[in-house]
Amino acid sequence: MIPQHKSALLISDLHLTPSMPLTAQRFFDFCEKDASQAEAVFILGDLFEYWVGDDAANHSPFQHEVKQALANLSSKVKTYYLHGNRDFLLGPSFLKKTGMTALKDPSLVEVAGNQYLLAHGDALCTADIGYQVFRGWVRKPWLQKLFLTLPITWRRSIANQLRMNSHANYERGAQASYQQNQIKTDVTKEACAALLGTHSSNKLIHGHTHRPSHHHESLGDHSWQRWVLSDWDLDHPEAAAPRANALLINAQGVRAIDLIKA
Repeated sequence: MIPQHKSALLISDLHLTPSMPLTAQRFFDFCEKDASQAEAVFILGDLFEYWVGDDAANHSPFQHEVKQALANLSSKVKTYYLHGNRDFLLGPSFLKKTGMTALKDPSLVEVAGNQYLLAHGDALCTADIGYQVFRGWVRKPWLQKLFLTLPITWRRSIANQLRMNSHANYERGAQASYQQNQIKTDVTKEACAALLGTHSSNKLIHGHTHRPSHHHESLGDHSWQRWVLSDWDLDHPEAAAPRANALLINAQGVRAIDLIKA
């Protein structure tokens, strides 16, 4: 049975880390105040900048603080979690302590009488062949199990190296043609159409690309709406305008909420 609610708030790509205290504080405020606007909250992945195992969270005061905020949130509204590409190792121990309910990627939900297909979004970026190969490997259960047996310090070192590699690839991409980079790092219509067709849906909500928007799209005889969630960043205003958005779904429809102005 798919989750059914009269109203919901959806967020994604907060990339919480101790080095971004303003973003973290806005999330704590969201859990304490804003979440009460809806019957349910859906977190569509990449809540954390990286996650190297539930056991590592026991050694992190910051992650403990986030855990307490999530537990408080779950005590007030139904809270769902869908894994992203940065925190796909977030496991059952942490979910149990926070009271969140895990969702598969993708998952159908019903809000205010309409069905929506929720996804993180990285699996839809099929033009980035290199990333899809990497994604296929790191999602293998045996490799994840092996990784989680390593000492925590080793796991963090590997995660930091992967983050640096990702940043370096982004910088190289920025030097390439803008149009080519946009195509490579965005979802493709073909992937969206295939996914929506599989689930007999015409409404898709995802994050990952950091390009918040509302799209009306079609391919062949299939038409759909696609909402892209914002990433959150209040700590680097020199790089881009500070941002922290949520998507609110209720009887009045679907609308984006600017949580900085809220």
